[in-house]
Amino acid sequence: MDVATLQYLLGMVGTVAFAVTGVLAVTPRGIDLFGACVLGLITAIGGGTIRDLILGVPVFWAADLNYIWVALGASFVAFLTERLLTRKEIYRTMLYLDALGLSMFAIQAAQKVMWIEFGMPLAPILMGVLTAIGGGLLRDVLAGQPTLLMRRELYAIPVTCGCVLYVVGLSWLPAYPVEFGITCSLFILALRSAAIFWDLHVPLWLTTQSREKDSDEEDR
Repeated sequence: MDVATLQYLLGMVGTVAFAVTGVLAVTPRGIDLFGACVLGLITAIGGGTIRDLILGVPVFWAADLNYIWVALGASFVAFLTERLLTRKEIYRTMLYLDALGLSMFAIQAAQKVMWIEFGMPLAPILMGVLTAIGGGLLRDVLAGQPTLLMRRELYAIPVTCGCVLYVVGLSWLPAYPVEFGITCSLFILALRSAAIFWDLHVPLWLTTQSREKDSDEEDR
């Protein structure tokens, strides 16, 4: 497997995962098939579209419409099958699929940026994070729910760590992009899944909530 094939595979898996999360985010509130497919599509291609516009390269789905068809197909299937799940199951499923999408899109984006040698060495990390969380942010905003980035979730941190490991690893061993790509994708997926399963959060002292609490106590 070469880098181009791995990029395509990661992109397709991430597209399916994010499209499904886009649908699951709104179906409990009631939505028609058209609205579900639109939201699933935006979630799936949103982050990558922003990335390509920043990079000044052709937008990925315009060059390969299979991304559009796969996103629409996944959205359609998710719309038909979500009624088989309870509200709690829908939420947990969405979180794990979101983790899968994060892990795929982050490394795919980092690979793409390194391939064209854009803004080395920081841009691959920044674009990896932006691409990974961009679709999820659009999904949550359009669904009218608090974004995972604004909570104490270990959300962007696993993505950042995975992208850093990928860039640093390839700077030392540039002959193994595929191996590092797969390893770092699995690392992000494992770290984010562990955070979901064990309900791990950013320590309170690293959030603004702790400072607000201290300020309230001083006022008293």
